[in-house]
Amino acid sequence: MPVLRNLIPMAFGLALPAFFVSGWLGDAGASLRAAEPGAKDVAVAAMAEEGYCTANLKQIVRRVAGACGLLDAQGRGCQPADAAKIVALSGDDFNALFLPLKDRVHIIQFDKKSIELDEGARAAIETAWSARGGASFFFVVSRASPEGSVESNQELSNGRAQSVLAHLEATYQDPDIKKRVGLLQLGEEFAQLPLEFCEWNRSREGETCDEKQINRSAIIAWIDCAI
Repeated sequence: MPVLRNLIPMAFGLALPAFFVSGWLGDAGASLRAAEPGAKDVAVAAMAEEGYCTANLKQIVRRVAGACGLLDAQGRGCQPADAAKIVALSGDDFNALFLPLKDRVHIIQFDKKSIELDEGARAAIETAWSARGGASFFFVVSRASPEGSVESNQELSNGRAQSVLAHLEATYQDPDIKKRVGLLQLGEEFAQLPLEFCEWNRSREGETCDEKQINRSAIIAWIDCAI
């Protein structure tokens, strides 16, 4: 059949460019994913993105996931000396990223020079963890108030983040927790919280609060951003 013989080469000729275009797009997508270190290994949020997922916040989630132990499940976190470089924002701009998350953030407060969780802190951590929904990343952003040496406040910040992680591990016995929890330990050196954060959801709500007290803390929240 002459018509059929003509149609077969024509169909093949049309399909061939489409095949190459599809392959090129796939390669390009892989290249874009590979351009951001660790991006190809990062979990994607299961639910639709929330309104707070700005480009800057997504970028920070990627950086924390890749640089602070989230991908390799070591739970090591990012130390204060590295935080400003990883975040690549001013302290005020970094804090501003959390303003749209006010209703879902919990602030875990600690005593001066302490990394111990009190009863209210443990309850707040469990409440925050149970509010996961479809989110992929649980952020723990710990600080210390500017009292004592920089070095001791670095240790306090690290210990406070690790206390939150340890409580989650002990409570939920989930071997994958370290793949979800990103630790960002800021010490006293970066992004101190202003007084307005005393009005947020605190583990010591009802107690007096000033700038020193609010910075003896760890901010915790699920973040549902497709990155």
